[in-house]
Amino acid sequence: MKSTTAVLIAISVVGMLGIPLGDPKFIVVATVLEGSFITLVILSVRRMKWTTIPNLVIACVVIAGNTVSPPHTEIMRTFTPIYNALILLIGGYILQALLIITSVLGYVSMKRIAKDKIDYID
Repeated sequence: MKSTTAVLIAISVVGMLGIPLGDPKFIVVATVLEGSFITLVILSVRRMKWTTIPNLVIACVVIAGNTVSPPHTEIMRTFTPIYNALILLIGGYILQALLIITSVLGYVSMKRIAKDKIDYID
């Protein structure tokens, strides 16, 4: 569960580095998205159970959005500018995939702990 929080922090840091590089007309949307990741960091420290589904949903939406966006696919295809491409690749795909993986593993772990507690009570 700490790994999910670490991935969320990494996504927030990469996002904050990437916001100034993006298209200025999307700065509000990017800021809101980064705010949602920061909120998920805070919630994941307190209640991991509350953030599992939102983590999965937001990560899938980010990956899908990056994939269908023509400017993003052009950056990924040409790697121009290189810094934008690296930020997009790391923050938009690698860390999002890690968020999905750590969220699923955290969910499975929470279910296993809950099952063990029920078995212990019986």
